[in-house]
Amino acid sequence: MGGMRPPARRPWDGLALREPHLLTSVSTGRGFGRELCASSAPCLSFSHAAATLVAAPMIPIPLPVSDLTRRDFLRRAAGLPLLGALLPGCAHQLGPPGGADNPQLLFTSQGRTGIMDLQGRGLRYFDFKVEGQATWQPGGVLPRSRRLLFLSMEPRRDGPGRPFEEYYTQTPTHIWAHDLVSGSLTEVANRDRMAVFYTPALVLGENRLLVQVVRNKVGQVFSMNLDGSDAREFTRAGEGLPYGLSASPDGRRVAFHLASPQGYQVWTSDADGGNRVRIAAHPDHLYFGTSWSPDGQWILYHDCHFRGDPGHDWSDVCIGRADGTQHQVLTEGQGQWFAATYGMPGNRGGGSNMAAWMPDGRILFSQRLPGSRVPWEYQAGRPDTDHFNREFRPAQAKGGTRIVALDPKSGRTESLTQSDPPVWDFRASPSPDGRHIVFCRAETGGLPAIHVMRSDGSGVRLLTRGIEEKGVDHPRWL
Repeated sequence: MGGMRPPARRPWDGLALREPHLLTSVSTGRGFGRELCASSAPCLSFSHAAATLVAAPMIPIPLPVSDLTRRDFLRRAAGLPLLGALLPGCAHQLGPPGGADNPQLLFTSQGRTGIMDLQGRGLRYFDFKVEGQATWQPGGVLPRSRRLLFLSMEPRRDGPGRPFEEYYTQTPTHIWAHDLVSGSLTEVANRDRMAVFYTPALVLGENRLLVQVVRNKVGQVFSMNLDGSDAREFTRAGEGLPYGLSASPDGRRVAFHLASPQGYQVWTSDADGGNRVRIAAHPDHLYFGTSWSPDGQWILYHDCHFRGDPGHDWSDVCIGRADGTQHQVLTEGQGQWFAATYGMPGNRGGGSNMAAWMPDGRILFSQRLPGSRVPWEYQAGRPDTDHFNREFRPAQAKGGTRIVALDPKSGRTESLTQSDPPVWDFRASPSPDGRHIVFCRAETGGLPAIHVMRSDGSGVRLLTRGIEEKGVDHPRWL
């Protein structure tokens, strides 16, 4: 699968370009699911047992387990907090410690948020003790003031007799700014609130955010000041739910995918939502996730052939010019592990596994080994009641994945990890200076651990297996 395909005619060439039709309700039981866009959403993971997600002044380990799950979030609720998509500023160095030679990492374990340095030192978990807040997770970086945003939720309003699709977004949420140096915690985005359910979508600057707001089960993104004032529409209510947002290197443009009635599409726009350009769209393809190339000329995203892969296990890696003039599929045969799932019954998890740009313009992704099959098999023939909808069948699993660096110009690939027997390597993320790569590794049916290596694949080191060695995920550089 290594070679890069030559630029091909886009599936939508020759079709009239038009804005998505409006939809009056986007997150009922149908939501943006199969009935509306012929696909269900592969979402970044969330805590389904939510009682202990967490963050702040720091405490050492041990804390209780939560069952991380993935599946059909958009089909049920517009606006679930998503870790990976909420950290557009991860390349910024935050204090206190670290420095360019020893940057820090954020990660999650058993529903808690932890932090450590490149050597695995200083490992600690945030523990904000704010009355009435049940769960916490990171939600963006304010680089100039060295503050990290967190999202907290009050006890969830859904549960027995209270359907997820109706009650989940009635759960009050709060956004906070935490100073990593002083330890202060201040609620933000609380002025002129329009609804009880807010989630941060993207940091635009020190004093400006894009925030997902859900009103009457309809999700919409607003641009607002850090305190919540001066809220302006970034998207229109009912046109579709945008997420997977990323800012261009100069901060002037935003890329996102839109879960619309016509399917999952990739767009760019100005930071205020204007001057939209469609990058990729086709009803038979689920285009998902965005990130900008270091030079700001290309958008990186995924293409999942969901009609033949209802669990969204695999995808191809794509790039499109930011002006919408070119779309390239860089891999073949749906060779990127997209819906990463892991663990065993009682302690399982997952989440969309995204490719990432390296500072030198290469792309990191999880390449599927020939014939690989995941142990958690998606059950397409039964209703999804737990946002995971998979059966654990380790006996049928085989193969694994490896981290690969792809040069989009030449098509050349370089395997950076390899294991015998095979394992599942995923969630690769390069350090800001490009010298190191952090990633997760899990054996078949096992729990992931965080490893780090040099950018050439040498010097692989284990950093942590998480709380009580019960798994760890979503490493992100600060």
